[in-house]
This record gives sequence, C-alpha cells and structure tokens, in this order.
Amino acid sequence: MRKNYRLRLLFIAGLSFAVILSTFLFPTIPQDTKYHQFADQRLFLGIPNFFNIFSNVPFVLVGGFGLWFSVRRIFSNIDNLPESRRIYLPYLGFFIGVFLIGFGSAYYHLAPDNNRLFWDRLPMTIAFMSFLSAIIAERISLRTGLALFLPLLILGIGSTVYWDLSEKVGRGDLRFYILVQFYPLLLIPLILFHFPSKYTRAWDMAGVFIFYALAIASEVLDHHIFSLGYLVSGHSAKHFLAALAVYWVLRMIRKRKYLGVKGGSGDG
Repeated sequence: MRKNYRLRLLFIAGLSFAVILSTFLFPTIPQDTKYHQFADQRLFLGIPNFFNIFSNVPFVLVGGFGLWFSVRRIFSNIDNLPESRRIYLPYLGFFIGVFLIGFGSAYYHLAPDNNRLFWDRLPMTIAFMSFLSAIIAERISLRTGLALFLPLLILGIGSTVYWDLSEKVGRGDLRFYILVQFYPLLLIPLILFHFPSKYTRAWDMAGVFIFYALAIASEVLDHHIFSLGYLVSGHSAKHFLAALAVYWVLRMIRKRKYLGVKGGSGDG
C-alpha cells in the first residue's frame, strides 16, 4: 500500500516537473488586445460596462462569507481534530483571493486595459494556488500542503508580476500565468482520483469543476451569448458561474464530516 502511495506521488511530482519544464519550450505569448473588447459595454447609472462590474458582487459575498467561516474554523477547532485549525489556512487564502477578485475585476472592467488587468489577475492567482495547496493538504499530506502554501502563492503572484513587467517592456509573456491558471485544472482532478478523501462529500468537487467549466465556456462565448437576447453577456455569466463554483467549495467544507486517514469509502 505504501509502495502504491509513493508511485502515485512520484507520478504527480514527475508530471508537474515535466509540465513546468515544457513551459520554457513554447514561444512567448503576449496579451491579445482584443481580449479587452467585451460584448456588453452598456452604460447604466452613469457607469460604463456596468453589468460586467456588477456581476462581481457574488465574489465579494461568497469570498467574505468563506473568509469568515475559515477564520472561525481556525480559531474554534470545531471538529476537535489536531489538524482542523491548520487545514483551513489554505482555504483562508482561497477565500481572501476570491474576495479580492470582486474588487480587482470591478476595477478592471471600469476601463479595461493591460494595466488594470493586472489587478484582476493577481487575486485570481492567490485563489488558484491556495486551493491547490488545500487539496494537497487534504489528499496527499497536511504537512506537504502547508509547506507548499507560501511557495505556491509566491509562484502565482510572481507569474502575474512577470507578465505585467514583460508587457511594460514590450515583450509580453503569458506563459507562466497560463501555467498557474490552467495546470491546476489538470493536477487537482489527478490528485482527487489517486488519493482518497478523509472527508465525506468528496463528490461535491464534481460540482465545483462543472460550474467552473461552464464559467470558462461562457467567457469564450461572451459575444454569442450576449447576441441571444442582449440581456446578459457570456462574461457576466462567467462571473456568476465562477462564484457559484466557489460557493460549492464553501458548501462542501461546511457540510462534510471527518472519516479518518484511510477515508474514501464513505465519500458522498
């Protein structure tokens, strides 16, 4: 059993190392300026791009509630388990990131350009890396997940800072930001598949990924969705769906019960 665990761990580590190295093989990727041309640019209450701004409210709400919940768990140890306080530290980082996304994205959509996009993407990397750290802590090793928490945050923030600086010197390079945003979408399901949960409600993660996949699809179909009735754009819908994915995470950690180290058999 221990051997299988080590083999799975080596597979995850080897794949991550290979993906990171392969990033250097691709040419630099500048930010496409067409990205800022969103479908819904309507003025409302004197505010340009109002609906892309207003649709960030759910991030502030769910992020704020998740932040409050995580702080309560860290200081109260409700589960009466030695690891309970520490297991919620990455979730605290996750919900702080989500809370800040609401403000960073609203600021960006007020006048979309590369300079403001930095403040939209920065809190996203905090949320992505914190969530990855939480999954590692829960599924692989609490000690490993917490040890990686700060380095992953530095990696995420660094990828955004690097992209911003590269744009300012005229050599825009999104490669590392893309790695930080999208590799966890492959890595987290692999970890979930190979390492059993110590908690119930593990299948709630399927809902998280479904809502986030719908959010990405809505972003890609921004103009098409808006053209269907000119009521809501794909990008505004993306904000609501992504916030719903975050809510599903919060719902999961609020309702779940501890199974034990071997977990997995009672996940549901």
